[in-house]
Amino acid sequence: MMVEILGELGTGESDAELRAVVEDFIWRLTGKQTMYQMIAFADEITKRGGAALDPLQFKQMYLDRLHARIRHRLDELRGGQASPEKYLVPGARALIEALRERGLTLYLASGTDQPYMRAEADLLDVARYFEGRVYGALDDYRSFSKKILIERLIAGSEFQGEEFLGFGDGYVEIENIKEVGGVAVGVATAEPECRAVDEWKRKRLAGVGADFIIPNFLCRDELFAALFPNGQ
Repeated sequence: MMVEILGELGTGESDAELRAVVEDFIWRLTGKQTMYQMIAFADEITKRGGAALDPLQFKQMYLDRLHARIRHRLDELRGGQASPEKYLVPGARALIEALRERGLTLYLASGTDQPYMRAEADLLDVARYFEGRVYGALDDYRSFSKKILIERLIAGSEFQGEEFLGFGDGYVEIENIKEVGGVAVGVATAEPECRAVDEWKRKRLAGVGADFIIPNFLCRDELFAALFPNGQ
């Protein structure tokens, strides 16, 4: 969508050049609310002399296109034609269950708009593990972020920074966990197979302090041996 709109500005840049511009800020802001990507997109339009829409309008355009693209997946899940495991990173459910069995309090936070991500968490049958602690982006994007959630939990004396264990494939959540002294696991999976490490993602996540890099959650036993030495 972004490459298409930027291309219409007639700057002479090729689709490949525009895609490189877009991918740079998309990946840099992955993990933050979608609005931040749309704000960066609007800035790129303005820099090229174009008249940008309100970033909220761009976000709605994106969500409309995204919904059209994934509608068949949602329909499969709703109709029972597909198992939720088809759309989970391999080993994800077993990892969540193992963390819960260890007594960890689990939170699910996403840069995706809250109504959409909560609906998808239900369809994927993972919402139940978090007992209502499922958070997504709001139109008032300044009122919620993963960073704000972590700060609220610390301010409320529920947890200390070093007690946080975070999993994510985005630059932002890894950085947020490390800022408070927590342990961060970077999920640098090469999509869509999710069987190997994507080297570009690995470098990005390691660059902001990820303590571990994994391709998926099938390495749970090895990961837990490192995270919880001597069964602690």
